[in-house]
Amino acid sequence: MSQLLDAAAGVANACEPIPGIVTGGQPTLEHLAALKRAGCQVMLDIREPMEPRPFRTPDAVVAAGLEYVNIPVSHGPLSDATFDKLRTTVRDLVGKKRVFFYCASGNRVGVVLIPYFMLDQGMSEEDAVTQAMRIGMRNAGLMEEALEYVRRRA
Repeated sequence: MSQLLDAAAGVANACEPIPGIVTGGQPTLEHLAALKRAGCQVMLDIREPMEPRPFRTPDAVVAAGLEYVNIPVSHGPLSDATFDKLRTTVRDLVGKKRVFFYCASGNRVGVVLIPYFMLDQGMSEEDAVTQAMRIGMRNAGLMEEALEYVRRRA
């Protein structure tokens, strides 16, 4: 287990599907401090601005010494532009910065990583869906949107 993943202990669905990128649900203020100590550099938040949060973002994230990136992802339907932006962001971060990538539960994080896994990492659909479920994906409708996006971009 990596130090980054250790720092996310207690976060819903915390896992490290990509080396240096830990995913999960909403962290606490204590997690922000622990993630920073573990070498995390970027908090990639895909929650919508109106979703309830346990602390003020981006203020608390920046105060913890972390970079804050927000790319809002609704509970559906998702646009190709949203998938494109998230794929580009993940590609730009992988291997360069240590990241905590989150939504409320991990569901949407798993969904939006399916295209990255399949189109950028060459995973099969079955493996990408399995990985997304491990991350926290539970919404079959959003999963289908991700797979349709992959088919359009393949």
